[in-house]
Amino acid sequence: MRKPIFSIAINLLLVTAFSLNACSAQSPVSNSKTLVPEVSVSEIQAKLNYLSSDDLLGRETGTEGIENAAVYIEDHFKENGIKPFFKTYRDSFMIGDRKAYNIVGVLKGGNEELKNEVILIGAHYDHIGSGKEIQGDTIANGANDNASGTVGVMELARQFSKINSNGRSIIFALFSGEEMGLKGSKHLAKKMKSTGVYIYAMINLEMIGVPMKAKDYQAYITGYDISNLAEKFNEYSDGNKILGFLPQAGQLNLFKRSDNYPFYEEFNVPAQTICTFDFSNYPYYHHVDDEAEYLDAEHMADLIGKLIPGILKMTNTNEKEIKLLD
Repeated sequence: MRKPIFSIAINLLLVTAFSLNACSAQSPVSNSKTLVPEVSVSEIQAKLNYLSSDDLLGRETGTEGIENAAVYIEDHFKENGIKPFFKTYRDSFMIGDRKAYNIVGVLKGGNEELKNEVILIGAHYDHIGSGKEIQGDTIANGANDNASGTVGVMELARQFSKINSNGRSIIFALFSGEEMGLKGSKHLAKKMKSTGVYIYAMINLEMIGVPMKAKDYQAYITGYDISNLAEKFNEYSDGNKILGFLPQAGQLNLFKRSDNYPFYEEFNVPAQTICTFDFSNYPYYHHVDDEAEYLDAEHMADLIGKLIPGILKMTNTNEKEIKLLD
C-alpha cells in the first residue's frame, strides 16, 4: 500500500448455492452445466507462502525478487487458460532507470453483445523490499500488503476459467510500482484508454489477509458513496452483506490511495478497492513481520468464494447496472 496509510463486476440462474466447508472452504456454484471449483485453503496458503517468502526479498520493483513473482503469476495464468491481454503477459514501463511490468491476462466473454465490455480485477504485487531491522530481519515480505490481494486475483482467475460463464470479458491485472506512487496502474490505465478498451467497472483487491473485527459485512469498499457498486454487489450476492462502509476509509480518503484510482480518473467509471484491513486487526503495515504466518488463509478462501457470485452477475447483466452516483 502507498504511504502514508496505504497506497491502498444475465440472466444468472446458475448460482444456486454457496457454502463454506470449514476445512476446505468450498464455494460451489452450480446449475445443470457448471460447478465452481473449490477455493482451497491449502492452495491459498501455498501461494501466500511463496509470494511473501524471503526468497523474493520483499518484491521491490526492478529487482530479481519481483521478477520471480512475475514468472510465478504468468505460470499460474498459463496453467488456467488465462490468455495474455497484450502480445505477452507483460505490460512493460520504466520508473526512472528501473524496468517494471504489470502482468495482464484476459478471459474473454462469451456473450457477443457484452464481450467487448471489460471488468478489470486487479491488485499490486510489488512491495517495498526492506524495512526497519528487527532481530536481524530486514526483509519486508509484504504478505498482507499485497501478496494477499495478488493471491485473490490469481484465485479468481482460476475460478472464472473453470466457470467459463462470463458474458463480459474479465481482465486480471497485477500491478508493479504501486509502492512508488501507483506507477503501474497509472501506466496501464492510460494505455488501455489510448487503445480504446471499454472498462465497465474495476475492482481492486488490497490487504485482504485478515478478517475484520465486529463488522456485519465481509469487507469494506473505498469510495463507498461514489457508486452503487456495494449496493448492487450485495444484491447480486443473494442479499448477503459482502461489502460495507468503513468510516475511516472516507476520512482518510483511501479511495485515492490505491490502484483503483487511476482507472477512475481515466475512464470515469466505478473503480474501487475491496479491503479487510480495518486499522485495528493487523499491526504489521510496511513491517518486516508482515509474513504469511500472521494471515488467515481460511478467511481469505471464504472471502474469495463470496466475491464470485457478485462478480459473475456483474459480467452477465444485460444492462450496465453498476453506475457512478451524482
